[in-house]
Amino acid sequence: MSGHGAPTQEPVDCHDLRVAVVAASWHTQVMDGLVAGAERALSAHSVEAPVVVRVPGTFELPVVAAALATQGYDAVVALGVVIRGGTPHFDYVCSAATDGLTRVALDHQTAVGFGVLTCDTEQQALDRAGLQGSAEDKGYEATAAALLTAQTLKRVKRGYEA
Repeated sequence: MSGHGAPTQEPVDCHDLRVAVVAASWHTQVMDGLVAGAERALSAHSVEAPVVVRVPGTFELPVVAAALATQGYDAVVALGVVIRGGTPHFDYVCSAATDGLTRVALDHQTAVGFGVLTCDTEQQALDRAGLQGSAEDKGYEATAAALLTAQTLKRVKRGYEA
């Protein structure tokens, strides 16, 4: 399971962060679980009034994440799922989403939570979606990572790295 070795971190107060979540719409059950996990993380970290935006699919995440980053959000959480099929479509979408979200983070110096599941089967996605019976909660994890990174970026931009 990919969660092996993950750090254990308690939620911290992030009430001063502006956070947006952009989530794909394909694979409704998986996506609803990822969004719910993100909402649990936002609540646990005391984020006030996060914005949640839905897009058609995972391919569309980077362009909307970039638009949100230009609007001054401290963190943008990108949630999506791509399940391997019988064509190279999987590879193209996964690569485009990964490269695009990396560009958003670097070009805008904005924390981007990478909550894109790239799975061989629907069951693998369900196991990571944070649903009842899931082994992992990638929506929560991606959101918590983005929040902690946003806090670090704020400190670095103020002139120190701790």
